Amino acid sequence: QVQLVESGGGLVQPEGSLRLSCAASGIIFGIYTMGWYRQAPGKQRELVATITSRSNTNYADSVKGRFTISRDNAKNTVHLQMNSLKPEDTAVYYCNAQWRSGDYWGQGTQVTVSS
Repeated sequence: QVQLVESGGGLVQPEGSLRLSCAASGIIFGIYTMGWYRQAPGKQRELVATITSRSNTNYADSVKGRFTISRDNAKNTVHLQMNSLKPEDTAVYYCNAQWRSGDYWGQGTQVTVSS
């Protein structure tokens, strides 16, 4: 059974930082492309960042220079370091694992950026 469990969300002030983590089980973690997506109220889910099995990264333009995705294959985890957070970053953040026909999602973690 595949499980992706996110953690690290919460309430943070503008310009603050948060680090999200996603622990994966039930998959051969090292071959999967891992990603973070987010969904704000009333909006569609959107890509935030992805990292391939070779650690090639891709970021949404809105987070480039502020967010960093990384993976630890020994611990089956993927992280999203979020700096200089803005109110428009407020959303539920979801972890995703993709490889061929396999496409798995976590339950999401809320990030709220507000003063």
